[in-house]
Amino acid sequence: MGDKSTLLTYLLWLVGGIFGLHHFYLGRDSQAFLWWSTLGGYIGCGWLRDIFYIPTYVADANGERAFLEKLITAFRTHDKPPFSTTRFCGMVIVGYLWASILMLAIPEDEVAGINWRFLLFLGPLACAVGVWTVGNIGHEEGSIWWPLVAAYATSPLYFYFHIYIPYLDDATAFTLMVFCSAWAFDSKAKQWRRTPKKKKSLARRITTLTLCALLYMSLWSSYIYFNAKLTDAEGEEIPVHKAIHHFLTSPWWLDLKQSLHDTWTFAQNNGWSETWKQIVELSDPHGEQNAYRVLGVTAIATQSEIKSKYRALSLEWHPDKAKDPESKRIAQERFVEIQQAYEILSSIKSKRRSRSRKSDPDWS
Repeated sequence: MGDKSTLLTYLLWLVGGIFGLHHFYLGRDSQAFLWWSTLGGYIGCGWLRDIFYIPTYVADANGERAFLEKLITAFRTHDKPPFSTTRFCGMVIVGYLWASILMLAIPEDEVAGINWRFLLFLGPLACAVGVWTVGNIGHEEGSIWWPLVAAYATSPLYFYFHIYIPYLDDATAFTLMVFCSAWAFDSKAKQWRRTPKKKKSLARRITTLTLCALLYMSLWSSYIYFNAKLTDAEGEEIPVHKAIHHFLTSPWWLDLKQSLHDTWTFAQNNGWSETWKQIVELSDPHGEQNAYRVLGVTAIATQSEIKSKYRALSLEWHPDKAKDPESKRIAQERFVEIQQAYEILSSIKSKRRSRSRKSDPDWS
């Protein structure tokens, strides 16, 4: 018997199951990566389904006798694994997703003077890898060659439909390619996995999954950077890489960059404790700086000057002086803002006078 806990598996399923954490715990690394790359088996569907299958997964991981006897019976009853609608749909979905991501990631325009569209020929390979990965989960396995041959054999239909049957969406031929690849694996390559997978060290497992994750994220990053577009207020589409370049040269970013540099320099000279105090002050936690701005006075203004300015502004922005409803609304908001600013500054200056008296008995 093994030592995998059903309770712990359910706990991992609850807190990180959408990223395949419970599958990783049980040694089902391929399924863990699939769950991570599809957000829980295609946006949580597989994650919810796992509620009912976790006891079986744990029994498999622990090599429980009842599970092994049931598996041996299946081996004897069926020469090859029977057709599974769930697994077949999984092969189609993952094959379609991975092929789509790879093809979307290829830059549409030239980069470094090179037209990278020739990499489109790797689309069927990504499709076959997706089909093969799903097909090799658990106690089923098969060669990648059948789905790979089927994918490349049907991929010309994509270009045929695009050129000669333009009223059909390109996705029609793309879907046909994925279905043929999945069918080829299920009917020609699929067989029982009669010997357990060779166990790998934890470091090797983590390294493999990390490399797969980096490759997957790099494809998404390439698509977002080179091919994705943003829509501005006027409805014009702007490539993301151009928007990023313009952002990095924008006054807002340059000011922020300079502020961060100044903060880092100040921290090096004065320590992080003093820097934190300055950050808190600059964030205007009491609203003091904003209150000065609202009343139009400086930080060295006396209480009498603040009061005089407050009265003048209150008289100027009194809602009763407004004629129409819109002007009255604007005046009311401004009037309330002026009152709040005066209350904030009066309270702050009163507290400071009180602290000064306590610290200096001779203060007057």
